[in-house]
Amino acid sequence: MADTYELGDLVWAKMKGFSPWPGKVIPARENVKKPSKKHCHFIYFFGSENYAWIESANMKPYFQYKGRLMNANKTSTFKEAVECIEKYIGENNIEVPEVKEENNDANHTEKSITPSKEKKIKTTPKRRPNSDASSGGSSAKRIKTDPMRLKDPLLDTSPSSHNAKARVSALLNRPVHIERPETPPLDVGSVSQTLKDKKIEPSGLKFGFLGLGIIGSGIVKNLLNSGHSVMVWNRSSEKCGDFVNAGAKEMMTPSDVIAAADITFSCVSDPQVAKNMVFGNCGVLQEMSADKGYVEMTGIDAETSQDIAEAISGRGGRYLEAQVQGSKVQAEEGTLVILAAGDRTLFDDCQSCFQAMGKNSFYLGEVGNASKMNLVLQVMSGVTLAGLAEGMALADRAGLQQKDVMEIMELTSLACPLMIEKGKAIIEGGFPTHLPLQHMQKDLRLGMLMGDTLELPLPLTAATNEVFKHAKRLGYGEHDVSSVYIRTRF
Repeated sequence: MADTYELGDLVWAKMKGFSPWPGKVIPARENVKKPSKKHCHFIYFFGSENYAWIESANMKPYFQYKGRLMNANKTSTFKEAVECIEKYIGENNIEVPEVKEENNDANHTEKSITPSKEKKIKTTPKRRPNSDASSGGSSAKRIKTDPMRLKDPLLDTSPSSHNAKARVSALLNRPVHIERPETPPLDVGSVSQTLKDKKIEPSGLKFGFLGLGIIGSGIVKNLLNSGHSVMVWNRSSEKCGDFVNAGAKEMMTPSDVIAAADITFSCVSDPQVAKNMVFGNCGVLQEMSADKGYVEMTGIDAETSQDIAEAISGRGGRYLEAQVQGSKVQAEEGTLVILAAGDRTLFDDCQSCFQAMGKNSFYLGEVGNASKMNLVLQVMSGVTLAGLAEGMALADRAGLQQKDVMEIMELTSLACPLMIEKGKAIIEGGFPTHLPLQHMQKDLRLGMLMGDTLELPLPLTAATNEVFKHAKRLGYGEHDVSSVYIRTRF
């Protein structure tokens, strides 16, 4: 049996894999796809301020089940959600129905409620639990058994489930998926104080740039604002508009960029895309010729870098890998750290560009060394972030204030820009993207492959990679890397 619900009803709503959370039935949002299943309602979740479609069978009236659920979890986020719905009830003068508790024995497992308005009850045989799902009572008792109780032991108040709350209390505050905040548009015309202080003398060469993602956009912004001549290409051309207005020239294909530029930079998402850029249709190789330079800034493995280097050299071109350490803020301010390896003359020709992009550039020798160095640093960063996330989750579960943890940590030897920046992002909980989580997971995977090649065990990296993989599978791949906290928290 399932209750029917109307707009405005207050409920406990349960998503698959999650436990009940206080919510309200609201009109569906146009941009949220309606599920194919029938008897679903669009729910607003208090506290988390998120929305989701929930089946009627996974919902319960708020007031009727309030006594069972509102104190079942001691974490701050769950308490805040309950406070939000109670505040809403008070501010809107919602009539609280009289709830009558019945004897909690084998024959009286349900609560009776005198609602402010009658609810229609309709039979849904498909939701009826089978005999295997019951706890051993008669068939009559099985028919009375609530479908939600069968899915979540917390809702079972029979004598055999006195420890149910303890077993599942850790799941009660699990929120619905946190939507990624929109990235504010980049002000291409703004010049950072850091760039002004550098007083760069721009090179007279023509430069191309392939890829206007989070890092690439910041780099091109500084190249333009430091006086360099730049031609750009991006897979989605709409991203080129602001840069064209700032003085860049948009090209139709990667090969067009190579043909027009003396030196071309590439900064795309992963090794496969980097290879496609070089070897694909209308790609880099089609127009590569003697004395033209190609600088690969994508986070890749040494083997991929060497493959690209051989192809570029085979056409008479010069190749340099230039991996970057930093994220969105550093790219926009021009404070990246650049790790380069390959053709030394090309490294020298790019010096004015590297000055605009970063605060330091290092030449590390033969092709592959920069990629290896970058992966070593990324492995350290990933393991550190996983440790930070677990520590913050542990503090919250223990009833400590995360702000206090950060304040104390900043006074210890643990304090560093990465820990402070990502710790604050965890507390704020929005996870606006500065460095995508999926890029960190990619680098952890590549680091493990490098370890395999060298026959070096990397147990911490392997465990960290699994944590990031799970966070990515939960839908946080495009969120900031600090959203790995979601995986450790729940």
